Amino acid sequence: MSLKERISQDMKDALRARDQQRLNAIRFLLAAIQRREVDTRTTLDDPDIISVVEKLIKQSRDAAQQFIDGARQDLADKENREIAVWEAYMPAQLTDDELDALIADALAQSGAASMKEMGKVMGVLKPQLQGRADMGQVSAKVKAKLSNS
Repeated sequence: MSLKERISQDMKDALRARDQQRLNAIRFLLAAIQRREVDTRTTLDDPDIISVVEKLIKQSRDAAQQFIDGARQDLADKENREIAVWEAYMPAQLTDDELDALIADALAQSGAASMKEMGKVMGVLKPQLQGRADMGQVSAKVKAKLSNS
C-alpha cells in the first residue's frame, strides 16, 4: 500500500470513528498533497509525499512556537496534535550513532575537508536522510565536523 493510499484509508477510519481532530489533520495533509500534485502536474510518489509531510510538520512547529510566544497555549496544543498525527506518516528517525556514521561516510565519499565543501556533503546526505532526520541538526553536525578538521 502506498503512503497516499494509507493516508486515505486513515481518513476513512477517522471518519468512521468520528475523530474530528484526526480527520481534520488528515484532510489538511491530503489537501497539501493534492495542491503539490496540481502545482507540479504529477502524481506524487512516497518520497515526495514525505517531503510534503515534513514541510507541514516544520510549519506547524514554527506556528506552535509563535502561539506559545503569544500566550496562546490552546492554539499551540492544536498544532502539536496535528503534528502527532502527521508524524505517523514519517519514516523512523535515525539515532545519533546512525547519523554520525552516515555523516562520516558522506565526508569520506565527497572528500570534503573545509567549510567551503559543505554543499558537497549535504548533497550526498540529503537523499539518504529525507524524512529520517532533521536537516538543521544534520547541517550543524556537518559544520562541526568540517570545522574540527
